[in-house]
Amino acid sequence: MILRTFSNLCAQSQACFRSARAKSTLSAVIDETGKSGFILKSLSTDIFENLALEDWIHNHVDLQKRSMLLLWSNAPVVVIGRHQNPWQECNLQVMRQNGIPLARRRSGGGTVFHDLGNVNFTFFTSKKNYDRHRNLQVVTSALKGLRPDMDVRATERFDILLNGHHKISGTAAKLGRTAAYHHCTLLCSADRALLSAVLKPTCQGIQSNATQSVPSPVKNLLDEDPTLDCDTIMDSVASQYNTEFGFSSPVTLVDPSDELSLPGIQRMARELLAWEWTFGRTPKFSICTTFDLKNDTSICNATLNMDIKNGIIESCDIEVPSDWLPVELSREFSLHLIGGKLCPYETSVIAAELLRTIPQNKELGRKMYNLCRRVVFMM
Repeated sequence: MILRTFSNLCAQSQACFRSARAKSTLSAVIDETGKSGFILKSLSTDIFENLALEDWIHNHVDLQKRSMLLLWSNAPVVVIGRHQNPWQECNLQVMRQNGIPLARRRSGGGTVFHDLGNVNFTFFTSKKNYDRHRNLQVVTSALKGLRPDMDVRATERFDILLNGHHKISGTAAKLGRTAAYHHCTLLCSADRALLSAVLKPTCQGIQSNATQSVPSPVKNLLDEDPTLDCDTIMDSVASQYNTEFGFSSPVTLVDPSDELSLPGIQRMARELLAWEWTFGRTPKFSICTTFDLKNDTSICNATLNMDIKNGIIESCDIEVPSDWLPVELSREFSLHLIGGKLCPYETSVIAAELLRTIPQNKELGRKMYNLCRRVVFMM
């Protein structure tokens, strides 16, 4: 079955879905119900499938006739805003070591860490009915419904604070010509140690006009009340959404990998996964930094100057004291990097090829290896 529903879905709606599944896309099924409000919950924990589902709904569902709420969560991932610089926002090395992917969403806003202890809500409306204040009111009211004495409130930046200090939710939005969506996170029981580690960038000296995140102290709702698990919160938000907007929608499960009900969604997910989108859409920036180089007997200070556009190195100048490394070697390394991706894997291949050309001099080889390793580390 393409769509499955919770047990509280009425028999009439179930029959409607059964007759439509074999022949209809999700948008057609939704149209046939005639409902003005609809709640979906994603069966996937894959960030690229879930982001693609958001965009598929935005592009294919008639949001002039209805509003929708999507509930979803992801396996560990770092998600940056459309206009952000990943090298400036997160620790890419720690992410690679832990197998944590990077995703760039199509909405603006700052960088967030997702895992299964974090839940996400996407509110879809017509552009005319777009109202972030009201959407966040749904979330805060749902939390207060679970615990009336809880101090949660939305801010002017459209975050949600717990006890007036700890951020438990961030927000971003995409406004199209006629439709819009607003999504927000909610920290329930996220791995805060991992969150802190991956959102601590290590590449220094970046000069960029990209949107920068605003760091905030965070806290899990489970630390405030052990009964506030992800499922309980999702159910409460879904119920409050119906109450706030006068709907009576059950929660319907949807599989965002189902190409039959969501034609074109796999292509959309592949586009979001591609290096050209995730890294290549970074606004133009420069790196101007210094770093130490060491071997068994000496240490020196090196300088790196790079210009990067669309993730591609346009210019590169690596300066190393000539008494530590021959100038022609650092210059050759710089020239080889120009035109390549700012990518540790591609740079490692270039470095390996260059190291094979160095004369049989162990000390020189070790120094050149250290230089290559330090440059790769910054990527």
